[in-house]
Amino acid sequence: MDKEIKQTHGKETFLYALSRTFERASYYGLRSVLLLYMIGETINMTRDEARNMYGLFIGSFIFSQILGGIVGDLVLGNKRSLIIGGILQALGAFSLCIPSAIGLYTGLVFISLGAGLYSPNILSLFGKLYSNKQKLLDSGFMIFYTAINLGVIIGPLLIGYLGYMNYTYGFITSGILMLCAVSIPFFLKEPVPVDAADNKVSVNTRGLKILITIILLGIFWTIYELGYKRISDLEMKFSERSALNIPSSMWYIFSSVFLMPVGIVAAIIWSYVYNSQFIKLTIGFLIAALAYVILFLVPDAPSDQHVYYYLCSLLLLNIAEIHVSPVIYSTLTQYSNPKYLAIIMSLSFVPVKLFAMVMAFFNSQFSIEPIFALKLALIAMLVIGSGLLIYVLATKKQNETFIK
Repeated sequence: MDKEIKQTHGKETFLYALSRTFERASYYGLRSVLLLYMIGETINMTRDEARNMYGLFIGSFIFSQILGGIVGDLVLGNKRSLIIGGILQALGAFSLCIPSAIGLYTGLVFISLGAGLYSPNILSLFGKLYSNKQKLLDSGFMIFYTAINLGVIIGPLLIGYLGYMNYTYGFITSGILMLCAVSIPFFLKEPVPVDAADNKVSVNTRGLKILITIILLGIFWTIYELGYKRISDLEMKFSERSALNIPSSMWYIFSSVFLMPVGIVAAIIWSYVYNSQFIKLTIGFLIAALAYVILFLVPDAPSDQHVYYYLCSLLLLNIAEIHVSPVIYSTLTQYSNPKYLAIIMSLSFVPVKLFAMVMAFFNSQFSIEPIFALKLALIAMLVIGSGLLIYVLATKKQNETFIK
């Protein structure tokens, strides 16, 4: 464990994070009203048609982000690609204001292409800010991740409220937020690519760590979603208990609300105290396993007193999440060649989508049997966490032997 004393975050860290907040607020806010808009009187799709179109729209991002990473790294540069992507997203939101199927399809295509250009390239630009401050990488991406979740909370609340009054107001607001997001990096100088990865680590070792890291991200979110079947089941049961005097809508945002203070505390601590990324990943998987153990203390017919176990589990899952997702991106940044960082970042989304597609075949069964899904999630988290712990301890012993 090393102490961070001299290195500090620059203003660019917070400006890029603010840009991402606006972008996520625009995107998730638009998504919150999109299905209702498609089945409304203007477009008049059936529910099945709307769900299929929505699924195609969400699924398209895996391809658009890879394309965006390639364009950013090999063709236009990260900053230009980000700006073009942000403008396309804004145009897409404004196109949805056209009350027709043409407006809908045009808007969705622009948003998909724009998000594909924006997302991997802002991750690349942000990572390059820390080329010479690698022990602050985890803290930097924690700030970035907290900003993302702030946007995820603000967007649906703001655009959802406006959209339910008038869809046009919601889409216009989404477009304006996207223009705000893209205006910030427009005035920032693009970080100079510097391959600051540890030169003592061979190219093959770095490649292997990148591959393992990307796979771990997909595995974590797959297991997380598996365990969330039980959480969703309990959300519904607790929301129906009027004795708790908690509005039904609050049960569905507790996780996001907890994530904000946990993320802020982690960002501050990690700015001064450094632990290796694989130690953090190990902690994340093991804490998630502990959260699932606590969920087993809640019976299938919970009483009011069991809400504390439920909330404790949510808190631990938030702590686990911040030890995994932002750390994954900092690990990819550390071991990747910065010239191809946007491509690597775009590829990190692939296992998440692929594992999600596989799990979709079993979704109905897991929804019916959330306890069974929770058992599988607990076993998987323990296995991965134990494997990481063995790796960390073996690496530490090897380093100590080398020093002697």
